[in-house]
Amino acid sequence: MIELTSAAATRLQSIMMEKNLTGYGLRVFVSGGGCGGMQYGMGFDQQARAGDKVETVEGLTVFIDPISAQYLEGIQIDYVDELMGGGFRIENPNAVATCACGQSFRTEGERHVRSTCSH
Repeated sequence: MIELTSAAATRLQSIMMEKNLTGYGLRVFVSGGGCGGMQYGMGFDQQARAGDKVETVEGLTVFIDPISAQYLEGIQIDYVDELMGGGFRIENPNAVATCACGQSFRTEGERHVRSTCSH
């Protein structure tokens, strides 16, 4: 299960309205890369794909592919509006190390090739 703060849900709903994405859901995923070895990604999708975990959180449909689900269990997605760089923040209880950029992480036992931080 993932958690969306009310600030994150409000911002996501606002983006969806601005982009006329009625009926879409939020896709949350991880991919290899970043300075921590894995990085977070989010986008909008119209429907679930085969094997997706589908949750309704704060009124939003959330899609997570089965590989990403093992790394994203228990995450909290927040939205912070700050003068010097606001945006979405992900707190991941499965991460044993995170990059200062907040976009990259490593879990116990992962041995992904690290690259330099681009954030």
